Amino acid sequence: MSDAAIDVVEFLLTASRYNDNRELDENDLLPRYRQVFWPDRTDQSDSDRPGRDEIPGIERPVRPTIENARRATGVENPWSAISELMFTDRDEFSGSLELAQPDMAEEWFLSRAEDRIIHNPVLADAFEEEVEGADYEAARNANRPIQADRAWIDGLLAEYFADEEEEEMLDLVDIRAPEEIETTLDDLVLTHDQEAEIHKIVKAIEHREYLAHIGLREIGKLLFVGPPGTGKTSTARALAYDLDLPFVEVKLSMITSQYLGETAKNVEKVFEVAKRLSPCILFMDEFDFVAKTRASDEHAAIKRAVNTLLKSIDDISLIQDDVLLIGATNHPDQLDAAAWRRFDEIVNFPKPDEQMRADILKLVTRPMEIVDFDPQELARETEGLTGSDLRMVLREAVLDALTEERTELTQQDFLDAVKDFEERDHLKDMDMIEGDHDALVAGGDISGSASADGGHSHDH
Repeated sequence: MSDAAIDVVEFLLTASRYNDNRELDENDLLPRYRQVFWPDRTDQSDSDRPGRDEIPGIERPVRPTIENARRATGVENPWSAISELMFTDRDEFSGSLELAQPDMAEEWFLSRAEDRIIHNPVLADAFEEEVEGADYEAARNANRPIQADRAWIDGLLAEYFADEEEEEMLDLVDIRAPEEIETTLDDLVLTHDQEAEIHKIVKAIEHREYLAHIGLREIGKLLFVGPPGTGKTSTARALAYDLDLPFVEVKLSMITSQYLGETAKNVEKVFEVAKRLSPCILFMDEFDFVAKTRASDEHAAIKRAVNTLLKSIDDISLIQDDVLLIGATNHPDQLDAAAWRRFDEIVNFPKPDEQMRADILKLVTRPMEIVDFDPQELARETEGLTGSDLRMVLREAVLDALTEERTELTQQDFLDAVKDFEERDHLKDMDMIEGDHDALVAGGDISGSASADGGHSHDH
């Protein structure tokens, strides 16, 4: 029997068992199944919408229609895949697929795909006694939580920020579901100190209840400092991916440059978004903007916004609000004492040393064919370059080779690209460029098609 049939039957069995067991919840459904059962509330009237204190969810019974099965499994013709099985049926009127004989369906599935049970919490619960290795708690813990789903985030935002004025506020933040972040912490080259700080915050998140119990609440406000291209944004996003947390990113200059008369209100809204999406990471880029504004003769509305920002930072807590706050700045020298004392941990992102550059080069070149590749030599030749600089060097080497119809590169290609990079005036002194042009270092996307903030490229 084809994998397509197994995929569809697993989907139908999961839907059936989920409907029957009311003790299961949305976090027991595989993410690819949850997305098709998520209710569409865009057409609901205000009176039909849940209240602000209600978490949107998936209502029972879930209906495995042909369209749902197609979206959940990727099988183009779900009914054709299972129509010859004796235990399946189709409701012509509703378009639903059904298991006419569930016991036979279970026996059929277990004889062909028993290994899938251990990864599916609904089925692990159903067959824990029958299948060796099936462990419901382990399967559920390994399953991505619903708070990490794009559908959950969009549904929540649609309900909490329903009117036009509030919806406009969402334009000031970039909200990413973990499933939309392509970088993990394993994809990054980090310093020992960076790894240690990240490990500490991961432990703090795991033991929030204990920290609250002993009254230790001033934890979970990190400041990432370092020149552009050193991985501040990339690391924050990778942390969101690894912890399955929504990622709320805001550039402080954006809040104050738009809707000038509403700046303080906009700041409050950013923190409200984060609290509504909690647990989540709130990433505030360009944090030096705070100090610049406080020290200048800026418009009174902007100064009010900055004061509101500092107060909001004081009032938010990882322990109480489940929000991990990360600020980032390219210019730590411009921060004043009021800004520094808001953070309990400072994480330095220096330019990479020679060994880090070699490690970055090894990672980013993994998918390439290279003759006589010597990353240590390249590391020696690229002193002072950041991870994003190295990516640009590698990109140049690849493109030059392609102009010669070559996909196999040489060490000389990279050395020539380093020389070209250094000779291009507009790429010198990258520290003087405003903004954090992070670029990740693993995986192999050096196409240059990624955004400059490092979301799909690679940095250390």
